[in-house]
Amino acid sequence: MPAPKSTTQPNARCWVWFKGNPLKSEGCWKGGWYGAPSVIGGIRIEHHEYVPCRVPEWRVLFAEPADMEASPSIPEGELWKLYPTEPQ
Repeated sequence: MPAPKSTTQPNARCWVWFKGNPLKSEGCWKGGWYGAPSVIGGIRIEHHEYVPCRVPEWRVLFAEPADMEASPSIPEGELWKLYPTEPQ
């Protein structure tokens, strides 16, 4: 039996926010990702160099950001990565 689908729509090109190192760099948006809303919440993202994962919606944009270094509104105490990645 195949695994249940983890998304509610096909993957679309997206940009993901990565926090920087406070001593070296600020955060930034990075392109080259594909993502879609997950049936278990958040956005499931994929990149050819990384293992697929699930992140909160505030970390993902489906349109190229005007300023690649402009931080999104980060909720207080919010998780940066969600578990599990796939529905159980």
